[in-house]
Amino acid sequence: MTINCKGQLIDLSTPKVMGILNITPDSFYDGSIYKNESDVLNQVEKMLSEGATFIDVGAYSSRPNANHVSEADELKRILPIVDLILKAFPETLLSIDTFRSQVAKQCIETGAALINDISAGNLDPNMLQTISGLHVPYIMMHMRGTPQNMQQQTQYDNLTNDIILYFSERIKAAKSLGIVDLIIDPGFGFAKTLEQNYELLNTLELFKMIEKPLLVGISRKSMIYKKLKISALDALNGTTILNTIALQKGASILRVHDVKEAVECIKLVESLSA
Repeated sequence: MTINCKGQLIDLSTPKVMGILNITPDSFYDGSIYKNESDVLNQVEKMLSEGATFIDVGAYSSRPNANHVSEADELKRILPIVDLILKAFPETLLSIDTFRSQVAKQCIETGAALINDISAGNLDPNMLQTISGLHVPYIMMHMRGTPQNMQQQTQYDNLTNDIILYFSERIKAAKSLGIVDLIIDPGFGFAKTLEQNYELLNTLELFKMIEKPLLVGISRKSMIYKKLKISALDALNGTTILNTIALQKGASILRVHDVKEAVECIKLVESLSA
């Protein structure tokens, strides 16, 4: 199972790590940490040296009830960072965390390699057509509504079946436009209650029937720290435990804040089947 990133075939039969770089001031865990260019480059260098295959850059916080950011402000935040990183580390495979087609287009034209869309094209009617024209891998996540109202949309007939149906419809729409490299993300924490997140993790192996690489983003999320009654700062151990379970159930990419620990997790889980 491979994806083509800027002419480089990435084999996802061995799980990979995607390091998170939030450049938003209000991210739930690392908002406002990276205040200047030096901070950004130091963090990127750290994640790459620890084994990240991808760096995922986001300039629009998608945490529940996050403040809305205009497209102009999102572009103003993210384009200089994309340029900065690729000048310093030109081989970096940058993923752009955006649901806006113009942000996706301009970032890819600046040198990014793939797009990570929390809405699977549902928040911008031009997104799928744009991805088709860009010929880049596309991560489509499950979410209902918007970050501002998604936690009021948690009623499902059958959580896992409903999400699988959602992906079958979105994949069909993407394939009809010639989009080849697709990755699915079940969207832990997005339009899901605390209990539903664990129900989803418990049935994660069922997503293998979709026959697409599976990205799991659990890192330091509230499903961990609220369950354990701790803070996001103290949620690394819980993250590692749930990442281990996700790998055993078929995850191809772990999207994380802590790259070193995720890489170690993959190595140990892979050794079980060696």
